[in-house]
Order: sequence, then structure tokens, then C-alpha cells
Amino acid sequence: MQLVKTQRDTLLRPLQIVSGIVERRHTLPILANILIRKDGEKVSFLSTDIEVQITTHAEVGSGSDVTATTVAARKLLDILRALPDSGEVTVTLSNKRLTVQSGKSRFALQTLAAEEFPTVAQAEHYNAQVTLPQKTLKHLFNMVHFSMAQQDIRYYLNGLLLVVEGKNVIAVATDGHRLAFCQVATEQEFPRQEVIIPRKTIIELQRLLEENDDPVQLEIANNQVKLTFADIELISKLVEGKFPDYTRVVPKGYKNNFTIGREQLLRSLQRAAIMTSDKFKGVRWVIAPGSLKISSTNADQEEAVEELEIDYGGDSVDIGFNVTYLLDVLNNLKGDFVNIALGDANSSALITIPDNADFKYVVMPMRI
Repeated sequence: MQLVKTQRDTLLRPLQIVSGIVERRHTLPILANILIRKDGEKVSFLSTDIEVQITTHAEVGSGSDVTATTVAARKLLDILRALPDSGEVTVTLSNKRLTVQSGKSRFALQTLAAEEFPTVAQAEHYNAQVTLPQKTLKHLFNMVHFSMAQQDIRYYLNGLLLVVEGKNVIAVATDGHRLAFCQVATEQEFPRQEVIIPRKTIIELQRLLEENDDPVQLEIANNQVKLTFADIELISKLVEGKFPDYTRVVPKGYKNNFTIGREQLLRSLQRAAIMTSDKFKGVRWVIAPGSLKISSTNADQEEAVEELEIDYGGDSVDIGFNVTYLLDVLNNLKGDFVNIALGDANSSALITIPDNADFKYVVMPMRI
């Protein structure tokens, strides 16, 4: 039975969309497969790792048959990538084997029954529904994602806190050493909803969301979120647990602050980072009226010193930071200037964008 007959690129796109979450090694071998459902010309492609599920579809079907099967995602994707760009591809299913043919190339793949494929059950009721432009949601995630924890024992930190409140949609991420906060305003009004979206889901969404004004529909339930945009539907389980109260972490009322060129500070820190050791990524800041001195040393007694002129008339502060945490935020910001507010050597620093209350980045000091 012929399933698909189309151009190679037309078939490659939906496979690239769904294959990002497929894991080669899984306790359930069928999860290395994607589920292909054909209903006439409409063909849907679905992948899941039990936590996240992505579905997309394309008008690439051949004939009016209705059928479904599952096949190894990576093998099918690798085959299509290796075929000539402009070639026509046909996919047929016969005797539990999927045959991919293009020109004089032919590949036969094993399949597993579609009935055995475990799909994520959709929530019966969604508490909130938010519609945002794709680029707005992508921006929200981009501004905070680098602060998410990786494999932290405090599992609720291995994700992103999404808060819907009033007319604001807020994203917060922290790994216990730094915290990033970003918010965007909408025209809708919502009762407060607070959910933790897993790290893997956020990274996948950053890959899938486009820099355009097309809408994303975000639906929030008690145990899952569903995002629908373009021809993609993504369902993700949520992380259970209580996220730290970010409002208490963000310092207020610091008197010592200065504004500095983002690019200038970034370049100085990149140079200073060369002299830090792999394990100890510390840089020392000595801030005095009119100057910021950045220095780093390593176990071989090597040293880097950078001196910058700043418009500053506050207290002298001698403070250490993990340089990676500073580079992460400066690389992700797009503005020309950043504002840095400080307390003392034992207090966290606050990095913001001048005249913009929608972004805050808090970084803890380190002993040097």
C-alpha cells in the first residue's frame, strides 16, 4: 500500500519537527519510532517520550486509504537527509515493512504495530488559554532558559516557571545560583496560573517556534500544557513541586549601580575567562568611583586584568562571580547597555536593561 508520494523536502520537514524528542535508547523500544497515520492525502506524524508528545501533519498522502504504522525515526530521517534534494520520494507499506524509494535508491525498514504505540492522554479540562505571537513566546523563553538547572536533585528547578497573571505572562528560571525573570504584556486578562514546564520541553519549543507574528495557543491544565502553532501540536507533562518565590529573590533598593555597554563588558569578561580554571570559573570585580577592575587567576599563578571606566559614584565594592553566569546573560541580551546594581561582597547582584522593568537577572556572589 502506497502511503506517501511527494518531494523529499516536503516529507523531510514534518519528520524534523517530530524527531527532536525521540530517544534512541529507551526502556520501551517502540519509543524510538514515530507513529505515521494516513487518512487519504492527510498524513500525521507523532512522536513521544511519554513526557512530551509532538504531532504535525502534511498533505503528502497517496491514495484514499486509511492506515497507520510506526517506524524508526532516526533511520527514516537519516535516509531522507542522504537522498538528493530535488528527488521525489515514495513510501509504501507491505508485510510489516516500510519501503522508501527515490530514483534508483530503495530502503526497507522494519515497522511495529501502531496499536502498541503509547500516546499521551490529553487533559479533559484546561484552566487557562493564552494566545501569543510565536516570536513573543520564543523571546520569553530565550531570556530565561539559560538559568534552568540541569539534573538537579531539586527536580522542580529542572524546568521553567510559567506564570499567567492579570495581563502578564511571566517566565522564571533558576538553578539556585542565578535567577532570570522576564515578562510580556498581553491584551487578555487571566486568573493566576502557575506551572513548571520541563527543561526538555522548553529546549524543544525554542527549536520549533519561529520569529514571526503567527499565533501560538497555549493551554494550561493541572498536569499538562498544550501548545498549538502552525501545523504543530505539542503536549507536555508538567513538573510537580513548589517553585521558589522569585519575588523574594530579586533585590530591591540597591544604591550602588551603574550602566555599562553590554558589548564592552562581554568582551572584557570573555578575555578574563581565558585565565580561569575549568573547575573554578571565578572572576573578581573591584568597583570604585569611576572604575571597574575585572581580574582572574588560575592555579599556575597566571593572571588577567581588565580595567573599564564607568560612570559610578557609589561605595567601593570587592566581589566575586562565576564568569559563566555573567557571560550567559550578556550573550542572550540584545540591548546596547545593561544596568548593574550591587549591595556588598556578600549580596547578590541585579542585572537589568535600562528603562525596562520586564527583565531581571539575579546572580549570587562567589568567594574568591
